[in-house]
Amino acid sequence: MSAATQNQAPTASNFAGALVDILDRVEYRRVNPADLNDPVYRLRYDAYRREDFYPFNSLGVLRDDFDDYETFPNSWNFGVYIDGALASSLRIHYLTPQFPKSPANSLFGDVLKPLLDQGATFVDPTRFTVDFEASLAYPALPFLTLRLAVMATRHFRATYGLHCVRPEHGPFYKRVLGSSLMCEARKWHDVGFPMELWGTKVSEVYDRTIRRYPFFHSSDEERAQLFAPPHQTPIWVHPTARTAEAPTIGPVAPVR
Repeated sequence: MSAATQNQAPTASNFAGALVDILDRVEYRRVNPADLNDPVYRLRYDAYRREDFYPFNSLGVLRDDFDDYETFPNSWNFGVYIDGALASSLRIHYLTPQFPKSPANSLFGDVLKPLLDQGATFVDPTRFTVDFEASLAYPALPFLTLRLAVMATRHFRATYGLHCVRPEHGPFYKRVLGSSLMCEARKWHDVGFPMELWGTKVSEVYDRTIRRYPFFHSSDEERAQLFAPPHQTPIWVHPTARTAEAPTIGPVAPVR
C-alpha cells in the first residue's frame, strides 16, 4: 500500500520503455466475488499487518463491506501477477449517480455528492497493497498496479479519478497523474491513519499522462476483459500497452 508513493515520478524515456518490457511478464487477474479466500485478500491482510494497520484475525484475510458484490455491483478486485506470482492488488469502484456507493464517497460524501448530483462520475481505487518481496524486486510495481485505475477511467469515461491517500503520498499522485487535493485529511474507517482525497480531471490530463507514461496505454479489448460484465469468474488478462493505439474519445461504457 505505502510503496506507491515511495517512488519518484520518472521523466526518462528509458524508464517508460523498461516498464513496457516488464508488462510482458504481467497478468491481471479479476477476483471471483464468491471466493472469500482469494489470495488477494491474504495479500491485503499481510500488507496491513506488516505496518500494524489492521488487527489480527485467525483467517489471515482482509475483506470489508465494500468487497460485497451484491451490495456493490460497481466494484472489481484485481491481482497483479508477475511471472505467475501475486505481486500486488487493487480494488476499484465506479461511481455514478445511479451507483454512488464506494469507500471514497463513504468518507468524503459531502465533497463528492454535489458533483454526483451534477452528473459527474468517478473511479475510486482503494486497498492498494503490495507483496513485500515483490516491492523490493520491482520498484516500479506501483505504476503497474495503478495502470488498472488509469484503464478504468478510460473504459468508463469517468469525469474524475479519485485517490484516497495518506498526506505524505499526495505529491506522488500530483506528479504522475496530475491530481489535485479535493479535501484535507480525515480518519479512514478501519485503519489507524488519516487519508486525503485527491482527484484527477480525466479529460484534462489523460492524453498527456499516456504520452508521458506509455505503459498506461491499453486497448479496448483489454479494458473490456477487465471491466465489462459478466465478471463473476476469475479471468487472466494480458496487458496491451505495447500494441495499443493512440487514445480516442468514445461513448461511455455502462455498469451492468
